[in-house]
Amino acid sequence: MDHEKAVRAAAVQISPVLFSREGTTEKVLDAIASAAQEEVQLIVFPETFVPYYPYFSFVQPPVVMGKAHMQLYEEAVTVPGAVVDAISRAARSYEMVVVLGVNEREGGSLYNTQLIFDADGTLGLKRRKITPTYHERMVWGQGDGAGLAVLETAVGRLGALACWEHYNPLARYALMAQQEEIHCGQFPGSMVGQIFADQMEVTMRHHALESGCFVVNATGWLTPEQKQQITADEKLQKVLSGGCYTAIISPEGVPLCDPVTEGEGMAIADLDFSLITKRKRMMDSVGHYSRPDLLQLQVNQQAWAVMQSAPTVPLPEQDSPLSSEPIPHPVD
Repeated sequence: MDHEKAVRAAAVQISPVLFSREGTTEKVLDAIASAAQEEVQLIVFPETFVPYYPYFSFVQPPVVMGKAHMQLYEEAVTVPGAVVDAISRAARSYEMVVVLGVNEREGGSLYNTQLIFDADGTLGLKRRKITPTYHERMVWGQGDGAGLAVLETAVGRLGALACWEHYNPLARYALMAQQEEIHCGQFPGSMVGQIFADQMEVTMRHHALESGCFVVNATGWLTPEQKQQITADEKLQKVLSGGCYTAIISPEGVPLCDPVTEGEGMAIADLDFSLITKRKRMMDSVGHYSRPDLLQLQVNQQAWAVMQSAPTVPLPEQDSPLSSEPIPHPVD
């Protein structure tokens, strides 16, 4: 680790263009260009921001959400595809690491997917949320352990988790054990109210302290008009409010800038990597403060598939004993 390194990071709080993959992607590209003017080297967007988080599934019963679910299928992102190509070009053009949440479609399934683009435009990691939360299970499939990986990037060793994956301590520890230097958190925002924002702050600051890494956390935002688009029920519109905490936290658990909790905006801060060593000198959860003789974590990091090719069994040669000798019969 370069102890003298400093990285300028941005967490973006932003509203999508509802029902439009193309429109939301344009907002992502505009935000990347704006961040480049601030000399940002790492930018993090909210959970499943492209085309939009499925807020409908939180306020509609399954029996009536079919139309909205189908529309999400139609606007979802494929990997590879046009959205990936556009973000790759922007990352390469501005030499910026980009962490983007998308609704990914593969075949007949949708996934909550986090994409990490390196500063040369390479898509370095595609990971899927390992367990969708509550209502989300009606929308997305499950990810696998292949996504529990820390990626070496131009700005350092990056890991990412989405929303309540942060309440899975073993998932967090899997990233910590890989010497995560910057953790990228993504949440939907505009849900549940202030209590969600309060819980998020506690969770993000705790991970920074426990892992001894920086946390860059981004949440989405819905305008009053967008809440009306999602539901005409005024009581349910109140449910789609609050819950925003876009922030950057130091390895000592200290916010490095004012968080964004209302409206659109960017939290921008410089990450001084010497703070990682300063924190871990006191408490290194995966080093001198661990007890691997007592406690260990096992992780299956293989990607799963519904079908795998069986190994080919060679046919016996013509002059082999198997083909030339008569087949023995049981003796009466």
